Amino acid sequence: MKPKYNFMKNFRYAREGFKSVFLNESSFKLQVFFFVIFSIVALFLPYPIWAKVFIIASMLVPVVVELLNSAIEGVVDLVSPNFHELAKYVKDAAAAAVMVSIAIPVMVWVGFIIYFW
Repeated sequence: MKPKYNFMKNFRYAREGFKSVFLNESSFKLQVFFFVIFSIVALFLPYPIWAKVFIIASMLVPVVVELLNSAIEGVVDLVSPNFHELAKYVKDAAAAAVMVSIAIPVMVWVGFIIYFW
């Protein structure tokens, strides 16, 4: 039988997951660091509020993709503790997704800087 949905339990699981990834993944710490710094900078830009919200939201994309990358790497390490070419492929693809996701906030920042210049 499927357990009943409990918002507070699910929120706690998510918080624990965030904390675990933050404590164990240096790449995630770096993503969060850049998110915080650039969010603060965005708040002080002379742009309308909708632009600031859009800029900050775009910077969440790499953070989310990095969380997914960490989850994928964890599962791959669990099911394939020894080197396997397919495991390398999966981990490299997840890392590439992080790299590509970083292009989104970069394009947003550049676009808004050019638009509001």
